[in-house]
Amino acid sequence: MPFSEFGLEEGILRAIKKVGYARPTPVQSAAIPKVMRGDDITAIAQTGTGKTAAFVLPMLHRLSLRKAENRLHGTLALILAPTRELAIQITESIHSYGRHLSIRVAAIYGGVDENSQIRAARKGANIIVATPGRLIDLLGRHKLDFSRLEVLVLDEADRMLHMGFLPDIETIVAALPKRRQTLMFSATFPREVESLAKRFQHEPKRVQVGAKNNPAETVKQAVYEVPPHLKDAMLLALLKDEAFTRVLVFVRLKDGANRLTEILRNEKISVTRLHSGRTQEKRIKALADFKSGAVRVLVATDLAARGIDIDGVSHVVNYDFPVNPEDYIHRIGRTGRAEHEGEAVSFVPKGDLNLLGILEMTIGQRLPRKKLRSFDYYAKSPAIVIPPAKKDWRKRTRERDVSKPQKPATRPAKKVGKKFPKSR
Repeated sequence: MPFSEFGLEEGILRAIKKVGYARPTPVQSAAIPKVMRGDDITAIAQTGTGKTAAFVLPMLHRLSLRKAENRLHGTLALILAPTRELAIQITESIHSYGRHLSIRVAAIYGGVDENSQIRAARKGANIIVATPGRLIDLLGRHKLDFSRLEVLVLDEADRMLHMGFLPDIETIVAALPKRRQTLMFSATFPREVESLAKRFQHEPKRVQVGAKNNPAETVKQAVYEVPPHLKDAMLLALLKDEAFTRVLVFVRLKDGANRLTEILRNEKISVTRLHSGRTQEKRIKALADFKSGAVRVLVATDLAARGIDIDGVSHVVNYDFPVNPEDYIHRIGRTGRAEHEGEAVSFVPKGDLNLLGILEMTIGQRLPRKKLRSFDYYAKSPAIVIPPAKKDWRKRTRERDVSKPQKPATRPAKKVGKKFPKSR
């Protein structure tokens, strides 16, 4: 079914054609008609299936109708996203799909000057894309006006809940008009999201494409059981393969991202990093360099796991295995997008085998185990050997063998007073 059958405005159809969309994805085919009818919907679909266009296209159509009726005044739509990167990406998509429409968009997120964001909103932004933290700050200071709001979108709803945004979301929703259309989009559907849908939506329609908690079928998965001290060597061995053209490596902590980035740079591999410890300008540049192909490897925390759309990611590497199955699904969803194939490999030391078991029970399949034949060669490379930590000889302590019974410590009796010769 072509996009023209949805009844979208002609300018939107021209923009879609210029972007290169030939036909709608399954989630778009299922969601767009319901959104255009004004229904509240809860959409669950695997990452990389086009969920952003599923709510942006009908939203732009609604606003184009309001403009034709001379009723396009103030902010009519609000989109909440868990991260700055996703908020920026959604804003770019709106500009792309609405290039032939006179729709004003403002992005509101932390890490940058708020004055320019406030000015953009007050100039009459018809759509605001925001992260909960910065938005609730501006709401508390009465810098925004949502009295005319008609549409609320919660994108990556499960991620916002996991990040602890539920109190902020409740405060934001309480400040919005009760009569509105509420759309929720997510790649997974845990109980928390289901509870949120019951509270904030009115008779929502369910849109589900694929299994609720399964990875995309376009991603080929594999597991390498690697001891922690050999993960660096294993990653370097994999990167020797020329098929790893654009690689996204996930770690748990930003310190680990910094350390791994330096190791890869020392091996002459073009790499950059993305985590919350970097400034917003550096984060934007890191994503831009990775998207353009200026760097081959992006080392990131879960900041890049949700909703970030990067074309041509050949491989996702879970250097640190994720704690939650939902995080795994979102991570590997950065490859195999838009019906293209991709690969995801995970390093699993013995201490994380229980997490692997929980994941396999959740998705209902056993991930194939692999071994790299040339790994032994790279593991012995002196360039990646990490020297043991130096001992501080100023703090010498005697190590006791706790396996043997220890004799109780005895102290000589304390001498009291002065000894006098015995009297005769």
